Amino acid sequence: MTVAIHVGPEPVPVLIDAVRRAGGRVVPLEEAEAIVYFGSDDPGELRSMLHEGIRWVQLPHAGVERWAGAGVIAEHPTFTAAAGAYGPAVAEHALAMMLAAARGLHRLAGATRWGPNTSREFAGSTVAIVGCGGIGRALIRMLEPFGCPVVAVTDRGEAPGAARVVPRARYREVLPEAGYVVVAAPATPGTRGMFSAREFALMRPDAWLVNVARGSLVVTDDLVAALRAGRIGGAALDVTDPEPLPDGHPLWSLDNVLITPHCANPRPAYWRGLAERVTANVRRFGEGAPLEGRVSPSEGF
Repeated sequence: MTVAIHVGPEPVPVLIDAVRRAGGRVVPLEEAEAIVYFGSDDPGELRSMLHEGIRWVQLPHAGVERWAGAGVIAEHPTFTAAAGAYGPAVAEHALAMMLAAARGLHRLAGATRWGPNTSREFAGSTVAIVGCGGIGRALIRMLEPFGCPVVAVTDRGEAPGAARVVPRARYREVLPEAGYVVVAAPATPGTRGMFSAREFALMRPDAWLVNVARGSLVVTDDLVAALRAGRIGGAALDVTDPEPLPDGHPLWSLDNVLITPHCANPRPAYWRGLAERVTANVRRFGEGAPLEGRVSPSEGF
C-alpha cells in the first residue's frame, strides 16, 4: 500500500528521500495520513498539524518529553520516536567519556606543566547502566573488549551481555558497586531528579556519574555539592539542567567534571539514524507491521 506522508513543517530533503525509499508518497498536509515531523520543539506547532486523517506521526528525537508533557502524545494518532536509532553514536560518546575520566584527560589535556601520573585503568571496571534502550544495549556491546562487568537497570527483564539485570525501581541497589554510573534512561515525570543527594551518598567516593540522557534526571545543585565534597569521584555530562549551562556556573570550574555541549550524537549520525528510522517505519506502516520506537502515552516514552 502506498502511504501518503507529509514531511514538515520543514521539508527536509533527507527525510523526503527516506520516505520515497520506502515507497511512500510525499503530499501536502491536508492529503496526508501520516506526518514525518521536523520543526520546532513547541508542542503547539505539531498539535496544529494534526487532523482527523492523520493516523501516525514520526518524531525526530529519541526523547519525547516536550510533546508528552504537553499532552500531544495522548491525542489520537500513533506516535513513534527515534529511540534506538541513535544508540551506537551516543554509546560511543559515553565510552569516550569514561575512558577520558579514567585517564584524567579532562585535566591533563589543558595542563601547561608536567605533573604526577594519577590516571587509572578503565578495563575491568564495574559499569552500571541506568536505562538499557538503544544506547544502553549498544554500550554493553562496546564494553565487552574491556572486560567490564555490567549491571543493567531496565524494566525489559533482559539485557544481553550484562552480568546482572535489575528493575528500575531498585536502581539504588547497584550504585555502591559501580565505578561508573551511566545515565541513559528516558526523561519522564518518574525519572526527573532520580539522581540527587540520596543517590550520590550511595555511590563510591571514586565513582563517576556519566549522563548522556537528559539533564533533568540529575539534581544539579546536589551534584555540585557532592563533587565539591568529594562524595563521588567526578561527573561526565553531555547534558545538563539548565541547558545550555550558563557562563559562570559552578560545574564549569570543578576539576573533576568533564562537560560536552550535548554533542554525543554527531550530525551525520543523527541524520543517518533518523532517515533509517523513517524508511523502516514508512515501510512498516504501509505493510501494517508494528512500528519501531512506538511511544507509550502512559509511560511517556
